[in-house]
Amino acid sequence: MNTINPVAASASSPGQSNATATSTQQNTKGLASDFETFLKMLTAQARHQDPLEPIDSTEYAAQLAQFSMVEQQVQSNDTLTALLDQMATSNMASLAGWVGMEARAESPMYFDGTPITISPNPAKTADQAFLVVKNSDGQEVQRQAISIANDSVQWAGVDDGGAPFANGIYSFEVESLSDGQPVPSGATEVYGRITEAQTQGNSVVLVMQGGVTVPANAVSALRNP
Repeated sequence: MNTINPVAASASSPGQSNATATSTQQNTKGLASDFETFLKMLTAQARHQDPLEPIDSTEYAAQLAQFSMVEQQVQSNDTLTALLDQMATSNMASLAGWVGMEARAESPMYFDGTPITISPNPAKTADQAFLVVKNSDGQEVQRQAISIANDSVQWAGVDDGGAPFANGIYSFEVESLSDGQPVPSGATEVYGRITEAQTQGNSVVLVMQGGVTVPANAVSALRNP
């Protein structure tokens, strides 16, 4: 199996564009509100001015200049939001080539009877490590000792008696022990097959086998099955 690791920077751009788009949309709403308020105040001021003491032309010119600046900022933010939407679509198109490949991420994955490849990350100070498997209800269904030196583990999906577990979504975590005491483990990442790439708002997510969704920027490696 060919593994691509780490994932290219294009995988991180969807999440970044999503955060930027959210901030831009919030700023645009605030500016649009200020713009409307400013316009109403300026109109009311012109309508109710004293004909004998009209608004000073210099002051009025300054207010009109401010009005123009706010209007331009609103238009600029609208344009930026549209560009970010286009970027999300472009990111999804660029990830279309990932469909059919296997992605590694810290996420539950679907088990269909085929062994699942897991990348555990036991604590460096650990002298023991266990792979803990939970079903979709969060119930622990298996706990097995693993080597603290292994880069990857194959979970066969069978119980201690050799009977296969039911097809479904399972989550995996590693428990590390040092002198019998728990120590923090790193992220436990799992490989799953990508079936679809889609946009959600301004972000791109990958749909894995079984319907599990993973943000594109959460993928740390790709490989051909």
